[in-house]
Amino acid sequence: MQILPFACTDGYMIRRQSPPQLPVGTSRRDQRWLVPVLCLVLAAITFAVFGQTLRHEFVNFDDGGDVYKNPVVGRGLTLGGLVWAFSFHSSNWMPLTWLSHMVDCQFYGLHAGGHHLTNVLLHTATVILLFLVLRQMTGALWQSAFVAAVFAIHPLRVESVAWVAERKDVLSGLFFMLTIGAYVRYARRPWSWRRYALVMFLFAMGLMCKPMLVTLPVVLLLLDYWPLQRRESARRLVLEKLPFLALSAASSFATLLAQNEAMQSTESCSLPLRFGNALVTCMVYLGQMIWPARLAVYYPYSHNNLAAWNLVLAGTLLAGLSTVAWVRRRTEPWILVGWVWYLAMLAPVAGIIQVGAQAHADRYTYLPQIGIYMAMTWLAGDWSLGWKHQRAALGGLIVAVTGVLMVCAWKQTGYWQDSETLWNHTLASTTSNALAQNNLAWLLATSPKASLRNGDKAVELAQQANALTGGKNPNILDTLAAAFAEAGRFDDAMRTAQKALELARAAGQQDLVEELNGEMKRYEAGLACRQ
Repeated sequence: MQILPFACTDGYMIRRQSPPQLPVGTSRRDQRWLVPVLCLVLAAITFAVFGQTLRHEFVNFDDGGDVYKNPVVGRGLTLGGLVWAFSFHSSNWMPLTWLSHMVDCQFYGLHAGGHHLTNVLLHTATVILLFLVLRQMTGALWQSAFVAAVFAIHPLRVESVAWVAERKDVLSGLFFMLTIGAYVRYARRPWSWRRYALVMFLFAMGLMCKPMLVTLPVVLLLLDYWPLQRRESARRLVLEKLPFLALSAASSFATLLAQNEAMQSTESCSLPLRFGNALVTCMVYLGQMIWPARLAVYYPYSHNNLAAWNLVLAGTLLAGLSTVAWVRRRTEPWILVGWVWYLAMLAPVAGIIQVGAQAHADRYTYLPQIGIYMAMTWLAGDWSLGWKHQRAALGGLIVAVTGVLMVCAWKQTGYWQDSETLWNHTLASTTSNALAQNNLAWLLATSPKASLRNGDKAVELAQQANALTGGKNPNILDTLAAAFAEAGRFDDAMRTAQKALELARAAGQQDLVEELNGEMKRYEAGLACRQ
């Protein structure tokens, strides 16, 4: 790529670059039909991987609270539901996500396949928009298509698409792409308050799907640098983003209020542990991107991953990659843009403000890793090895990578077909996973399918989970009590439920208290029948 002289405007220095060149043999007229064809290909590979979810069930991990056991959502679209959606629920403020679940229930009822179909359609739309927006910004057809393809079918996308309760990912991703598309249109034309207001509106809609989009103003600044190469001063570009930052601040405040009860205390998860885990996690996600093996719905904290040598290695890699991105910023700006995109978008879910007990999660990579895909794709496209058949070799490599990712993602999606398969796979992929043991035990103890009931196995799993948590988790004790009851050990069920009730009252878990009171009556009745 030809590098032209510097342009400097009020202290904001950029390098003008020649417009991206079309591949040999590709004319502007050819792109008129290539673009819709590539859109169809992207849709086809997405459905080839995720179409199987239309036959999947709900899983007993948030799907119940969000959809099939939620009486407000289950009624579909109602005036009361509209008011309810704009309140705090499930430790989040995400009114548009709740409304999307209500729309699904309006059309599909509690048929899981319909809810899965919506997730797949939203993800497909986001994939196509990513391709179109990248091409609009860069003029690079094939690089844009490859980035969109990897985003579409990488195994790390499975959790966001195949999990109904993670609707907030695919819905916010759609508004993320719409916001960037509207921003590109705004930035490349004379200033217009209507176009600016549209960008603001789409951003606000995205924040009402999932607050992780709070870092989007940073992404817009990165795009100003490359590929938009806006010539305004840095000060003006930053001032332009202040209204976006105000929306981000408001969303962050609402999220802190909503997640107050779900936040982990520094006693249960110390700040040094959180910073160390955040450092290692940035590298873990890169490793999973390259080698997506042993992926699971829940990764418990592992002190082995936070050993001193691991922290030093992660810190060294992070510093090294950051240095390379900075040094190469003038000749290869996409490296810096992609790397900062990745780090900035991961920041809200790095775990410094810890919500839940997971060490990291596949779903957190949904939008951040787009930056890495961009950096690697444009870096590869900029290399010239001097091979006679380099273009053909590169094309073959692209097809091979896409094929391998599709196979891996298709297999990973299959693990989400039902709760039993999901938790068995999670236990096979992780160690000391109390949550997976507890959820599988609950399924074996309470499943409406008689063929799944196994009281003895449920007791074994629940006892293992209880041991890992020190016997002080009322939810796990509730599961253990249900497992004892399924195994016919009602006296053990009564004692365990009583202990769970005391812990739930002390923790202020009123919903669990009411649930346990009802279960204890059932255990009493079972004990009376045995006697």
